[in-house]
Amino acid sequence: MRWSYNLERSQSAALWLFAVAALVLLMVLVGGATRVTGSGLSIVEWRPVTGAIPPLTEQGWLAEFAKYQQIPQYKYINQGMSLADFKAIYGWEWSHRLLGRLVGLVFAIPFAILLIRRRIPRRLIWRCWLILGLGGLQGLVGWWMVASGLADRVSVAPERLASHLGLALIIFIACIWTGLEAWFGRPRGPFDPIPRGRFAAGCLMGLVFVQSLLGALVAGSKAGTVNTDWPLMNGVFFPRDYMIPGEGLIHTLLHNQAAVQFNHRMAAYLIFILALGFMAGAIQSTRLSSAGKQLANVFAVTVFIQMILGVITVRAAAPISLSLLHQIGAVALLTVATAMTWRIARN
Repeated sequence: MRWSYNLERSQSAALWLFAVAALVLLMVLVGGATRVTGSGLSIVEWRPVTGAIPPLTEQGWLAEFAKYQQIPQYKYINQGMSLADFKAIYGWEWSHRLLGRLVGLVFAIPFAILLIRRRIPRRLIWRCWLILGLGGLQGLVGWWMVASGLADRVSVAPERLASHLGLALIIFIACIWTGLEAWFGRPRGPFDPIPRGRFAAGCLMGLVFVQSLLGALVAGSKAGTVNTDWPLMNGVFFPRDYMIPGEGLIHTLLHNQAAVQFNHRMAAYLIFILALGFMAGAIQSTRLSSAGKQLANVFAVTVFIQMILGVITVRAAAPISLSLLHQIGAVALLTVATAMTWRIARN
C-alpha cells in the first residue's frame, strides 16, 4: 500500500488509541487501589525488565520481604507484618507495574504496525510519537515517586503522587483526543471561524484536570481523614489550621491536610458553578451543535454526581471503597470534559 497524504481517517488507528486509553484508565484505577491499600512501597527496586516476573519460590519471597523490612514504612507502620500480608500488598504494586509494561507494549507494537502499513493519518503521527515519549517518561516519574518513600518517609511525597497521576491523565486525554481525530478526520481549517464556547470548554477541562491533581494531594497527605464535617471544616468555613506557623507557602499548599482539603473543596464548588453556567449558555446557544449541547448537559450532571460523592467520601473519613469510587468519578468527569471540549472545538 502506497503512502497517501490524503489519508484523513483511520478507524484502525482510532480503535488502537481508544484501547490504549482504556488500559491507561485501568492503570489509574489500579494505581488508586495500590495507594489506598498502602501497597505502593512494597517493591523497593526499579527493574523495568526482570521485575516483570514476581518471586516464584519461598526464598525469593523472603528476599523481597527482607528488602521491604529495611524501609521506614515497615519499621513505623507495618512492623510485624506477616509474609502473607506482604504478598498481598506486593501483588497490588506488581499488578500496577505490570499494567504499565502492558500499556507500553499495546502502544508500541500496533504503532509500528500501523506506521508500516501507513494507516495513521500523517498529521497525527507526531502526536503518537509524543504519546510514546510521555509513556516512557511516566515510568521514570513512577519510580521517582516511589523513591520518595524509601528513605525518610512512610509514604510517597504527595506532590510526586500528583505528578505521576497528572502525567497519566495527560496521556489518557491525548489518546482520546487523537483517537477522535483519527476516527472523524481532519478538523476545521486554520482560517475557519473559531467555534463559540471552545475557550470556555477548554478552561473547564483544564480545571477538572487541576482538580484531579488537588485530589491526588488530598490522597497523598491523607487529608480526607480529617475535618470530616460538611459544609464546614471542623465547625468553621475556613480551617483554623490552614496555615501553621513555621510552614512555608509551598509546604502548606502541598502537605498541610487542612489546606489541601480546603483547596479541593473550593475548586469543586467553582467547577460546579461554572458547569451550570456553561450548561445554561449551551442550551440557549443557536450556534452550538446538538451534540455539544448534550455533552454540556452530561458534564454538568457528572460534576454534580462527583461533588455529592466527594461529600459522602469525606463525611465517611475516606474509606477505601468510597475513595476508589471517587477516583473513578474523577476520571469519568475528565473523559466527559475531554469529549465535550473536542466536540465543541469542531462544532
